[in-house]
Amino acid sequence: MRADRKAIARLLKTARGQIDGILKMIEEDRYCVDISNQLMATLSILTKANREILKAHICGCVQEAFESGDDRQREKHMQEILALLDKLGR
Repeated sequence: MRADRKAIARLLKTARGQIDGILKMIEEDRYCVDISNQLMATLSILTKANREILKAHICGCVQEAFESGDDRQREKHMQEILALLDKLGR
């Protein structure tokens, strides 16, 4: 992985902490909107981590595949990116 591992780990640990907090909110039968807001905040952090990982992949692995002239590697990376874009669109 080419993304900043410490930054990604920090984001994921924050998301994990938020999920623990959300579980506690559910156990305490907290207000639905408050729980939903926390879920959206957690999704935002996970989205940011994913964006950073994908950005590093495109700027590193994909760029190298295009610069290498290896058609198979280029095609492989293009198909991976297209599949990820399909998943993001859902």
